Amino acid sequence: MVIALTLVPALASRVLTSKTSRFRQVIDRFIAALQSGYASLISKVLKFRWPVPLVFILLLVVSAPTFISGAQTFLPTLDDGQVDLRVIGDPDITLDEMDRRVLIVEQLARQNPDVDSVFVVSGGFVWGRASREAANQASMTVQLKSLSERQISSQQWINRMNQQIAEQQLAGIQVRMRQRGIRGIRTSTSDDDISVRIQGPELEILDNLARETVTRLESLPGIQNLGYSSEEEVLELDFKVDRQRAAALGVDVQDVNEALIMALEGRVVTDFYEGGRGYDIRVKLPEHLAQDVQDLESVMLFPGSDSRQSLYLGDLVEVDLTKAPGNILRDSQMRIVEISASLVDGYPLAEVLDAIELALADMSLPDGYSRFDGGAAKTLEEGQKLTGILLLLALFLVFVVMAVQYESLRNPLVIILSVPFSAIGVAAGLTLLGMPLSMPVWLGMIMLAGIVVNNAIVLVEYIELQQDRGMHRDAAIIAAARLRLRPILMTTLTTVAGMLPLAIGIGEGSEMLQPLAVAIVFGLSFSMLVGLLLVPVIYSYLHPSVRKAQRFSQAEPYAAG
Repeated sequence: MVIALTLVPALASRVLTSKTSRFRQVIDRFIAALQSGYASLISKVLKFRWPVPLVFILLLVVSAPTFISGAQTFLPTLDDGQVDLRVIGDPDITLDEMDRRVLIVEQLARQNPDVDSVFVVSGGFVWGRASREAANQASMTVQLKSLSERQISSQQWINRMNQQIAEQQLAGIQVRMRQRGIRGIRTSTSDDDISVRIQGPELEILDNLARETVTRLESLPGIQNLGYSSEEEVLELDFKVDRQRAAALGVDVQDVNEALIMALEGRVVTDFYEGGRGYDIRVKLPEHLAQDVQDLESVMLFPGSDSRQSLYLGDLVEVDLTKAPGNILRDSQMRIVEISASLVDGYPLAEVLDAIELALADMSLPDGYSRFDGGAAKTLEEGQKLTGILLLLALFLVFVVMAVQYESLRNPLVIILSVPFSAIGVAAGLTLLGMPLSMPVWLGMIMLAGIVVNNAIVLVEYIELQQDRGMHRDAAIIAAARLRLRPILMTTLTTVAGMLPLAIGIGEGSEMLQPLAVAIVFGLSFSMLVGLLLVPVIYSYLHPSVRKAQRFSQAEPYAAG
C-alpha cells in the first residue's frame, strides 16, 4: 500500500506515451466493446432485478453440499517419495529366517527403477537413540526418485510392490507399506492415519474384539495396512508352582523363584579386572540345557540329602510355553487395544471415518468395554471449527474496517454480501478437479474474504462518487459499471494469473498448497461475476431513495455510448 501511494505515482509521472501501438489499439477497442455491452446488460438487469439474486442464491444452495459432505480430509497427501515398510513375522520365527525373507523384499525394492535408496533394520526397530530387539520384526525405509524422474505416484508404487510381494508367496510374514506423512503433523494418536481404540480390563476379550473389528473393516475401500496392537505376539515361559507339593516337601516358594532366576538369568557373583577394565562374572545354567520345556523340567533345583531326595524343576513347577501380546497399550491408565489402518491416497478422511462408524455401529461390546476414535475424527472436527471461526472473524474485521471508512452500514453491507457467493466458485473448482475439502481450502477461503471485496469496493465507491455529482441512482450504477469494468478485470485476472502456477501443482511438495491456490483462483474468478452482476442489484435494493432528483433518461448516453 505504501508503494502504491508513493512510488507508483512518482514513476507514472515519468512515463509519457506519445503514441499508441497497434496492440494497444486492439485491446482498447475490445475493452470498449465489453464496456458498451456490459453497460447495456446492467441497464436491462436493473429493470428486472429479482432473477439475478435468485440465480445466485440457487447456485449457493447447490454448492453447499460440497462443504458439508463427507469428502473432507485434514491435509492433502504429500508425495515426497518416502515409503515406510514394516515386516512382521510369526512369533516363533528365527532371526536368520526373518533376515532371509526381509532380504527378498529388499531385493524386490532395489530392482525397481523408481527406487533411489533403501534402508533396512532387521531384528527390531530403532527410534533415534532408542532401540527395540525383536527377531520377528523388521523395518524398511524406501526413498523413491523425484516426481520428475518417475512416472508413478508413491501410492501406485505401493500397489505394484504389494502385488510383487504377493507373487513371492512369503509364508509367515506380513508386509505393510504406507507413505510417510508430514513430519510433526498427526491426525490421530497412532502412527497411522486411522485409529480405533477399544478399552477394557481383560486382554483376551480385548484381543477378540480387535479381531472382530478387523474382520468388519477388511472389506472397506480406502484403507490399507489394517492391523491391531495385540496381534504382535511373543512366546513366554509360564511357570506355575505347585504350592501344596512344595509345602509337603518343605520347600519355600521363594527358594524356587531364586533357583529359577539363577538357572535362567544367572547372578553376578564377582568381578574380574584386567587392563583397568572390570567384567561381571555371571553364574547361570548353560544354554544347551535350556533349549525346550523338557530340558527345563529336568533341571535340578535342590540336590539330594539325608533328609530328602533330589528335586527337579518338573517335580514342583508346571512349565508351559505360551503366547502373550508383544505390547500392552494404556489410555488414561486403562488397558486398550488399538486397531489402526493407513488411508489410501485419493480417499477423503471424513468419508472413510463415516464408513468405519457405519460398519461398527451394530457391533456389541461387553459390559465395562467401550470403543472410541483414536483422534482423527476429533482433529478433523476441531480443524473445521477453527477455520470456521477464523472465516467469520475475517468477515467481521473486513466489515468493521469498511464501516469506519464509509461511516455507514449500508455500503459495507452491500460489499460484504458479495463474499459468501465466492464459495460457489470454490465448490465448482473442487468438484471439477476432484479435490476433497481440506485445511488449505479453508485457508484459501479466509484469504478470499479479504480479496473479493476489492471489486465491490471499486464499483460501490464510484457509484457513490457519481451520485454525489448529482446523478440518478440507476444512471450512477450504469456509469460506474461501464468505467470500472476495466480495473475489475485487471485486478482479478492478474491475481488469478499469479496463482495459476501454484494451482497447476508443478514440482514436489505442490500438493500441500495446490488446494489453497485452486480455492483462490476459482473463487476469485466467480467473484468477478458476483461483483459485476450481483453487487449492482444489491446496491439498488439497499438504496431505494434517490439523492438527487434526476430523470432516468440521463442513463441513456452511458448505455448507448
